[in-house]
Amino acid sequence: MSPVLAGVLQLLALIAALALAYVPLGDYMAKVYSSDKHWRVEKWIYKGIGANPNTEMRWPAYLRGVLAFSAVGVLFLYLLQRLQGHLPGSLGFAAIDPDQAFNTAASFVSNTNWQSYYGEQAMGHVVQTGGLAVQNFVSAAVGIAVAVALVRGFARSRTGELGNFWADLVRGTIRILIPISMIGAIVLVACGAIQNFSGIHSVGQFMGGSQQWNGGAVASQEAIKEVGTNGGGYFNANSAHPFENPTPFSNLFEIFLILLIPFALTRTFGRMVGSLKQGYAILAAMATIWVGFTALMMWTEFAHHGPAFQIAGGAMEGKETRIGVGGSSIFAVATTLTSTGAVDSFHSSFTGLGGGITLLSMQLGEIAPGGTGSGLYGMLIMAIIAVFIAGLMVGRTPEYLGKKIGTREIKFAACYILITPALALVFTAAAMALPTPGHSMTNSGAHGFSEILYAYTSGANNNGSAFAGLNADTQWFNSTIGIAMLLGRFLPMVFVLALAGSLAEQRPVPATAGTLRTEKPLFTGLLVGAILIITGLTYFPALALGPLAEGLAS
Repeated sequence: MSPVLAGVLQLLALIAALALAYVPLGDYMAKVYSSDKHWRVEKWIYKGIGANPNTEMRWPAYLRGVLAFSAVGVLFLYLLQRLQGHLPGSLGFAAIDPDQAFNTAASFVSNTNWQSYYGEQAMGHVVQTGGLAVQNFVSAAVGIAVAVALVRGFARSRTGELGNFWADLVRGTIRILIPISMIGAIVLVACGAIQNFSGIHSVGQFMGGSQQWNGGAVASQEAIKEVGTNGGGYFNANSAHPFENPTPFSNLFEIFLILLIPFALTRTFGRMVGSLKQGYAILAAMATIWVGFTALMMWTEFAHHGPAFQIAGGAMEGKETRIGVGGSSIFAVATTLTSTGAVDSFHSSFTGLGGGITLLSMQLGEIAPGGTGSGLYGMLIMAIIAVFIAGLMVGRTPEYLGKKIGTREIKFAACYILITPALALVFTAAAMALPTPGHSMTNSGAHGFSEILYAYTSGANNNGSAFAGLNADTQWFNSTIGIAMLLGRFLPMVFVLALAGSLAEQRPVPATAGTLRTEKPLFTGLLVGAILIITGLTYFPALALGPLAEGLAS
């Protein structure tokens, strides 16, 4: 079987598996967030934190819950790292330096999972399982909660109430993320991923010396890493490491876990707003971009330009032989079109255009299908922009799902889409202008610029993957990328929740003959076009200086 055919068959198998899970999971999540009943374990949690899950919140109160919970998470994880040397199960590792501890705390609480350290050489069992793994669950649950609040804004009328943040947070963790992660961990253990709490031990003899490895609860953390679109690896090699991703099947299974909830949330959206067709329209836009980018990536990486590529069957530098070009290409697109950031290959070794695709995937806003929750609310923001553009074309007040998109709503949407590009481009410009940050680049020229652009794009978009080749463990990069991650995560949530509150207060507008049919393929095409044009106009100059210049020169 040719490598190209193997890659295509993997993609088809992945699509089939996602299609089978789409309806049951999407409907189940809709029931989770619409139920008025609480499980016993959930009642214990509410009692422990002093929350009343039956109290409805307006958007300012909902936002305060999000920010307060996340701030406590940053502080707790920071202190856990700073005290690591005094904790049991630290494997002898010392406390993490202040700037790196801040960067890591901001990273995992913001669902970014950017890592400027070697996981197996810096973090003990307590920090890994009691700190990082916990944030993998709750940061993902926060994203889903904000998305559900926006959906309620569309579904409700003449009220500013968006539900209860604490109830949404607990339900998302207990009823959705934990069960799926448990099943995922069992499958990964069956594939060969490790799950233990062993200490550091030497493995074999290499060039006169031994190689040291430590064990850990890897399979369980790997599962929620993918399910929650987190991405932080237990080991520095992330999903290229055989302890995390042992086989081609586990590689495809991890991609399935990455895409599972983001795609299924479109079904949840359609169910909660009372129109499954609206959910299918959003799904179609996401799927079109995802399939298109995957096909383009496979084409660029399989292209045989020269005898070396011909012999290897594609651009194999930086890719695991057990995974191959096809599996690596599918994984790279899935992880950058979502906010996952896990990698099973060296993105810096991709072809110039292939590296540009990973950059552009993040720059779209990670909405195809995006992160857990963040992908859905990001796509709905773009749908509002597309409706507004359509309204300008025909001279009619734009409407979406029975809600008028007026001046207030479009300002919230515009602020949302401007935050992330501003953070990524401003920090990149500052790093290139100052003398010290440039010393961290391994490469010069266009590729070196791509390293820094990728780092800040990854941080501001809460992706977390690295182009590699950049030494990001410096005070400058730890601090600035940490700030970009926090602002890139929580500032957009402010505008999402404000928009949700504004929509929930409106009276529904009855559909007329002039109403744009947002469940039709025409709107899906308009939505995809708006996404590509807005992203292109925003990032094209930066992309032209980096991956495009490199790709055209090769």
